Amino acid sequence: MDKVIFGITGLTLGGAERVLVDIVNRLVDKYDITIFTIYANGELESELDKRIHLNSLYNFSYNSLGGLKKKLIPLKVLLMQRKIFRENIDNDEYKAQIAFLFFSITRIFSVKSKKNTKKIAWIHNDISKVFGKGPKSRLKRIIDRNTYEKYNTLVFVSIDNLDKFNRVYDDMLLPHETVVNNYINSKRILQLAKEDIKEEDKELFTDKTLKIVQVSRLVKQKAIDRLIKVHSKLIKQGVKHKIYIIGDGPLKEKLNKLIKENNIQDTFKLLGARENPYPYMKKADVVSLFSEFEGYPMVIEEAKVLNKYILATNTATREALINYSKKSQIVENTEEGIEKAIRFAVKNKKQISKYENDFVYENEKLIEKIIKIIESNEKRKDK
Repeated sequence: MDKVIFGITGLTLGGAERVLVDIVNRLVDKYDITIFTIYANGELESELDKRIHLNSLYNFSYNSLGGLKKKLIPLKVLLMQRKIFRENIDNDEYKAQIAFLFFSITRIFSVKSKKNTKKIAWIHNDISKVFGKGPKSRLKRIIDRNTYEKYNTLVFVSIDNLDKFNRVYDDMLLPHETVVNNYINSKRILQLAKEDIKEEDKELFTDKTLKIVQVSRLVKQKAIDRLIKVHSKLIKQGVKHKIYIIGDGPLKEKLNKLIKENNIQDTFKLLGARENPYPYMKKADVVSLFSEFEGYPMVIEEAKVLNKYILATNTATREALINYSKKSQIVENTEEGIEKAIRFAVKNKKQISKYENDFVYENEKLIEKIIKIIESNEKRKDK
């Protein structure tokens, strides 16, 4: 059985992390799989098939670190990437070495292998928006262009991400490129959605006010500060609705402060991370994703599996909604667009719950495509 190694920062509660767990659990019948993580103790480690090998550089989680160590350890990893690669990734005969998440892992896995190994990098986001602007961002683009050129294949989760990447790196020697939308285990989602929400959260869903649930990390990309601003404005105007955000992240303290400043603690709540967000999504009237930019959001596919009405800003998310147009609305990526979307949902609460769609989630072709990528002998192409 051929060996394949995947790399990711850690198996925490995140979209890319969930996708990786679902993929390797499907591939383990065909390949001897190892997952290399920088940090251990991720919540999703327990969901890995027991046949999968897990190797972590550090035996602690990133979130357990103090403020100084959160800066020093990533720097140490960056400076020692060649040594880390030799000792942890290039120490066995792998058919493919796959960097599944951007930044440190992609750089570590780009180190030249002593073996005849295929190198694959997965790209989950709109690369044109990740770095921002300024001299620092330009330097990062140069470094990462050199990194990506060392791979045989780049896998993008959406056509939009592929197009944006090619605009940013229009001068690089391009590896083979392909698009693979995020794979999810739909049966697992439907089963988990049957479970109860936490006891302390049950009262959140008892009244008849429109409930919007968004599952996302508390980071700038998700634009939750913008959503708080829109929500506060609508509440003051008497547009009754409630928004619950499931997820954690570095902006939690700042966002909670913003919620208090706008005096909307009763209608806008950060519920924190939930290992099982699906009962919350199932109880919601609407699932939203009002991000500034996206890759190919797994949460949207999950909402489709749960047959929920979806509101989303105009990002790469639109690709995930092509086959779900009867029960979704893509709005302008502005405060005005989000405001109109929420007003529509509040006004049409009864109707949107009755909207029908003929969507059926099919995922086997995605697994077949991934296997083909691993097995292929694509040559590099020049541009």
